[in-house]
Amino acid sequence: MSDAQDPVEILTRWEDHGAVWRVVDRAPSRVTVALCRCDGGEEVDRLVSDDPDLLSFVDARVRTPRSP
Repeated sequence: MSDAQDPVEILTRWEDHGAVWRVVDRAPSRVTVALCRCDGGEEVDRLVSDDPDLLSFVDARVRTPRSP
């Protein structure tokens, strides 16, 4: 993933296209997210970032149950 792209935008765009992501590792100041295909969950890329907005976004999504 390019460092020039907004990591929150990357994840929301990923979701908007029907794909899924999952947290692989979460340290206090960094997160690693697996970007997975929508048709079986195969990992196709990883996003590693220390962006504070991404850390907050991921924490909120992981802690908040999504509606069915």
